[in-house]
Formats: sequence, structure tokens, C-alpha cells
Amino acid sequence: MMEKRSMNAPVAAATVSPGFSAARDDAKKIGLTSILKNSGLAAGVVLLLSIPIIAYRTNQNANNELYVYSRWWLVGLFVAATFVFRFLRLSISAYRANARLAAPQEQVAGKVPGRIATSGSRILEKITPLAAIAFVTAAIAFPLVATAVTGSLGSARYWFDLGILILTYVMLGWGLNIVVGLAGLLDLGYVAFYAVGAYSYALLSTHFGLSFWICLPLAGILSAFWGIILGFPILRLRGDYLAIVTLAFGEIIRLVLVNWQEFSNGAAGISSIPRITFFGLPFSSGDGGFAATFGLTYDPMHRMVFLYYLILTLALITNIVTIRLRRLPVGRAWEALREDETACRALGINTRNTKLTAFALGAMFGGFAGSFFAVRQGLVSPESFNFMESAIILAIVVLGGMGSQIGVAIAAVVLVGAPELLRNLTFLKSVFGESFDPNEYRLVLFGLGMVAMMVWRPRGLISTREPSVTIGKRKGISAAHVKEGHG
Repeated sequence: MMEKRSMNAPVAAATVSPGFSAARDDAKKIGLTSILKNSGLAAGVVLLLSIPIIAYRTNQNANNELYVYSRWWLVGLFVAATFVFRFLRLSISAYRANARLAAPQEQVAGKVPGRIATSGSRILEKITPLAAIAFVTAAIAFPLVATAVTGSLGSARYWFDLGILILTYVMLGWGLNIVVGLAGLLDLGYVAFYAVGAYSYALLSTHFGLSFWICLPLAGILSAFWGIILGFPILRLRGDYLAIVTLAFGEIIRLVLVNWQEFSNGAAGISSIPRITFFGLPFSSGDGGFAATFGLTYDPMHRMVFLYYLILTLALITNIVTIRLRRLPVGRAWEALREDETACRALGINTRNTKLTAFALGAMFGGFAGSFFAVRQGLVSPESFNFMESAIILAIVVLGGMGSQIGVAIAAVVLVGAPELLRNLTFLKSVFGESFDPNEYRLVLFGLGMVAMMVWRPRGLISTREPSVTIGKRKGISAAHVKEGHG
């Protein structure tokens, strides 16, 4: 018996010790000296990068002469913030490693790495349904709250514009989520379908006099057609090659719009696009207008309120259709394609049709959003559909959590709404000087936010989701259990 026990003891130790000994080795490497060196190195890198970018700036005087002035105080602020941030992060990591060392080995032996979801994931799993209800409720009540706070519809114009902008990107994010989040096809040219929808409405309404309600489905159909056109040449491409081709497709569409003068009026774009009507009733002050028909006092802001609720309706339709499609065979085929295309073929799934349906449906919702953009702006030009727009939409999908609808909505609110609020931070001029413009640091904050998300939640804000089909109890799946991390 003693010999048998002695033979089994090393086996048990070998089963328990790898993760525990790895944590012990990590903890030994993390000490105060190492933390200080690492923090100082990060601060030094920021110092070297800040000298050519932040330390010096040119400005014009009253005689239109350029002069250089230094901003070393701002460089010191960035360096100090980097040092403190890095020091705190490494200190927290060392504390957690020491806590794992202090835990009894029996507790460590009972855990299987990668099988137990973190407490944050479980909390987000419970919060997600409530967040969806809260998002829809807040979106519906937003015009009423904005009007009540500002005192009138006219005073709330800025907030209406901001709400419309955020909901437009929410709809675009949900459309791209079909291609990237569900089907796993990296698309860097999604803005091309946005442009197709916008120019479809602009050309059909100005040349043929068609109303928005007729052009809206036509814009979606045309965008879906171009989605299929894009899908056919790239059926055999994956990963980086797929991303490069879709990026080229987006740039080709933009360059065609710039150079084809007879078709799109070139870089000047198309102006004087007819405004939207309430199912045939114009938002005018005449007897046949919207206000007179419903016995209301005329206010030009009625059109803005209607546009807000229109894009909210389109976004919710996009969300509902996407959720329903995920539970259908085509939705399960998308997810199978995302996980492993080879295994997907082995199961007998037609990967060609699966990819084409993902591109077509995602492009269709992008076309709907583009048609709304054209009727809201009254002007479309190629400058509105550059690569930066595709990058922002893709960042919304990735940071929100690929495959998560509520995560995409939250990411759109943060990435689109937060930079706009920088315009209102004028009180910072009293701290940093009259020449300080918070809006200039919009991309800096955007980059910092992305870096922070990659450090703390690399799989997105909402990394858990419910499976499309379940047998028995429905339970959220952690993204750690998904091969590509899109779940």
C-alpha cells in the first residue's frame, strides 16, 4: 500500500502543480524593483514620443508670422500619468499573484484553468438583458428628456443631432456585426455599402422624383446586390487577405464617386436632396403640412423629432432581424463558419451561400443607414465615406464584443457620443489656457480607450452570449470557450 501511494503521489502533484508553479514563478519575477524599472521604461518611451508631437507647437501672431512655443508641462503630465498608471497596474498584478500563492493548494487543485468564467463575466451575463431594456427605454424617452431639460425643442437641437448620430452608428454596428461578429468575416470596407445606400437615394430622388419611402427599400436592395458582388471574388480568402480586399473595395467605391463626374458630380457631391415627409405630409407651415393636419403649432423641429424616431425604428428592426436570423439555420451556419470553415464544410454546409448571405444582409442594413444619412443631411459627397468611417464602425463592433448586440450599442454610445461631449468642456481652458481645445485630443482619447479595452477586456465589453440553440437550461457561453474569441 505504501508503494502504491508513493507511486500515485507524483501523479497528483504533477496534476496540480503546473498552474500553481507558474503563478509562483510569475510572482517571483514581479517585485518592487522590477515594477519601478518597468514603469520608468514606459514613461521614458512616452517622453521620447511626446517630444516631437507635444513638446513644441507652432502658432501665428498678429502679423501672420509663425512662432514656436513649448509645452513641456503637458509632456511632464503625460509622462507622470504613464508612470503612475503602469505602476498601479503592475502592483495590482503582483498583489493578485501573491494572493494566489497564499491560497491553499487544495483550492487550486479543484480548479481547471479556462473552465470557470470570471465574476465579471457572470455579472455582465446578468446585466445584459437589463441593459437592453434600459437602452431601448432611454432611447425612446431621450427626446422628451432633452426637451424638458433645455426648455424647448429648438434649444434641444444639438442633443437631437447627437442622438441621431449615435443611433446611426448603432445601426451600422449591428449591420457589420452580422459579417464580422456572426460570420467571422473581417470587413474593412463596410462604408462602401453605406455610400451605395446614400447615393442610391440621392440619385433616385433628384433625377426621378421618388420619395424616401420608395427609395429606402431600393437602397437596401442595391447595397445587398453590391454585397454579393463583393462576396463572389473573395469566397476563398481568409484573414488578412480578406481584410485587404474589402479595404480595397471600399476605396474603389470612394474613388469612383470622386472621379465619375457625370454620375456622382465628383467631389462636390449631390445637393438639394428632397427632405423626408411624414408618409406624404411635408413638414411645412402650410395648410397641407404635418402640423396643420394634426392640429399642432408649427415648429421646424418636428422634422428632427421624426428623423430621430425613424433611425431608432430602423436600428431596432436591424436588431430584431439579426436576433431572429441567429436562431435560424442560416444564423447557425454563420457561427459554424466563424468557428472553423473546414469543419463547416465537413458538416455539409454550403460555405459559399453562407458567406454571400452574410455579406448581402450586412450590406442591406448599411444601405438603409446610408439612405437615412442622405435624407437627413440633404447633401452627400465622397468625403463622408472614407476609410476612417469603416475603422470607427469596426472598432464599435470589436470593442462592444463581436456577436453581442447590446455590447455594440454601448460601444457606439461611448465611441461616438463621448468625443462629441468634448466640445462642451470649455471650462478646461481656465486650467490649461485659452489656446487649449479639448476636441483636438479626440483621437488621443479614442486610442487610449482602445488600448485600455485591449488590456482589460481584449474580447470586448460583452464577451459572453447565450447560445442560439439549447437543450435544457439556457446558459451564457464565455468567449474563452470560443476558438476565435468572437462569442
